[in-house]
Amino acid sequence: MSYPEIEYRTIPIEDLNKKQKNRPTLWTIIKHTTLFVLTFLCVTFVGIIWVGHSAHAESYWEMWPQGALFAVLLLAFLATHEFGHYFAAVYHNVKVTLPYFIPVPIGIGTLGAVIKIEERIRDTKKLFDIGISGPIAGFIVSLGILIYGFATLPGPEFIENFGGHEAIISHIQETGTFPEAPPAADPNGATIILGQTLLYSFLAGFFNNVPPMYEMYHYPFLFAGWLGLFFTALNLTPVGQLDGGHILYSLIGYEKHKQVARVVFGGITTLGGIEAIPFLYMNISEWFPGFGFTAILLWAVLLLFFMKKGFYNDIRWIFPLWVLSLGASVLYLIITSGFEQAGSLIWVFWSFFLVYFVRIEHPPVVFEQTLSPARQRLGWISMAVFILCISPTPIYFLT
Repeated sequence: MSYPEIEYRTIPIEDLNKKQKNRPTLWTIIKHTTLFVLTFLCVTFVGIIWVGHSAHAESYWEMWPQGALFAVLLLAFLATHEFGHYFAAVYHNVKVTLPYFIPVPIGIGTLGAVIKIEERIRDTKKLFDIGISGPIAGFIVSLGILIYGFATLPGPEFIENFGGHEAIISHIQETGTFPEAPPAADPNGATIILGQTLLYSFLAGFFNNVPPMYEMYHYPFLFAGWLGLFFTALNLTPVGQLDGGHILYSLIGYEKHKQVARVVFGGITTLGGIEAIPFLYMNISEWFPGFGFTAILLWAVLLLFFMKKGFYNDIRWIFPLWVLSLGASVLYLIITSGFEQAGSLIWVFWSFFLVYFVRIEHPPVVFEQTLSPARQRLGWISMAVFILCISPTPIYFLT
């Protein structure tokens, strides 16, 4: 009796690890799915406040379809961005978690989503691919949402769906257009104005009935698209271990990136000063009349702490950038008479976040490689996207 020959193959341990490394367990899938559902519910809830047709609704339940639409659009961007990172990491056999969506029932309903890289990325090729995959994927989705929103814009009378807009509705009924400037704010509140970006302004020029930035957030496609592009720009900030930091580090190397990142951080703190000084000025003037300009001194001290921490007490960088950042903020406010213009403090928070969580400098990788020409072109395009989608004044208030 003869037996068939049996072929024995040895499976390399690397291949076995590759198959097991990023295989999530059932509990992991349930945990991440639960976070996503909670985030969807939170974004839907706050979306009702932003885009719900309150003028014709007797309860919040009647506005949930508008809130759910906003949630679908915003989470489509967030999910695409994070899964772009995730699948790039899986492709390069880098251990990574599924996206963690962060629900919060205020603001826009979420603090975003994150993945966690659970091992060191050892070469610039993998670093670049994983870093750029999220922003590029999210940018494409957000751009599509925004263009669709522009292409399907209703007429100005759409604003009649929202309560508390009597002055604007009256102007539209008389002229057929939105007022060029927002009407006087409610004495008990403030008018929210979203900041223009180069890309948004460019696209808006091709369409009719584009709402002003003080009403744009009532339009779910425009608002979700604007948020997606702005969050993409924040992630592309070429500092530390943000996506933009990974990309620029891979393009120009450790030493050059350190210099560029410090200069960029100086620019961000300049924007932070433009927000913080008026905020401090108005509050100090209210509490201690005549002492409002001590706001400059308070911001100067806080700025010094930021730079000492961010630049590791390197006085060669701290002093010149501290002077330039503070001086540029004050000069801008003097020229624009902006000491009483309330900002959102987004750039103050971002400065704090960069210094204490992200860090300014990118840690070195083990193997620095020269990227292929295609990767280099894509990397510089992403830096252009950062410039096109960032807003110096993303949110401010007319009081």
